[in-house]
Amino acid sequence: MVRFFTVEREYGSEGAEYAAALADTLGWKLYDKALVDAAAAEAGVDPSQVVAGDEKLDPWYARLGKGFLAGGAELGFPPSGTDSERMLGYLQRAMKRVAVEGHCVIVGRGGSSYLCGEPGAFHVFTYASMPHKKRWFEAKYPERAHHAEEEIHAFDAARANYVRRHYNRDWADRHLYHLLLNSCMGIDAMVKATIDAAGTIG
Repeated sequence: MVRFFTVEREYGSEGAEYAAALADTLGWKLYDKALVDAAAAEAGVDPSQVVAGDEKLDPWYARLGKGFLAGGAELGFPPSGTDSERMLGYLQRAMKRVAVEGHCVIVGRGGSSYLCGEPGAFHVFTYASMPHKKRWFEAKYPERAHHAEEEIHAFDAARANYVRRHYNRDWADRHLYHLLLNSCMGIDAMVKATIDAAGTIG
């Protein structure tokens, strides 16, 4: 029986919107940015201090994104340190705790890799064509529309590198997931497909 979902998503594939709709439909808790808050509570620190363990806020990934926008990617590997590792540990403990509590949808942060094999898990990956992702980006950030494709690639590279760095896995490997969803289906159809598929797991 499925007790929780993890959602990994290509940037612009409406994965966050889908996850929120799934949680709302089921009446379950959503842990997206709230996961960082949970980790901060676990650590007894301000949420801003958990940045080293977060897939989107890591300073190296921020520089990576800026590198793409400047016309080239930064080479090399992100630095490791005790603070970064400690904050990642808090993030992982928070993720494990909410997964054990169940009835939740966990977005990103390598959840499908960290919670691989956890009883009751159902792992989802959302993707979309580049034209679809660009339309999403341009509607959300019209002032940056001319950078749409570069930013999409930068965010996806950051997410892939986060999972590779911390879990030595390929973020886009279909074998990590129970279900792959193309967001061209629309949010409602994605939610229905997920609930139907999860219902087949005893």
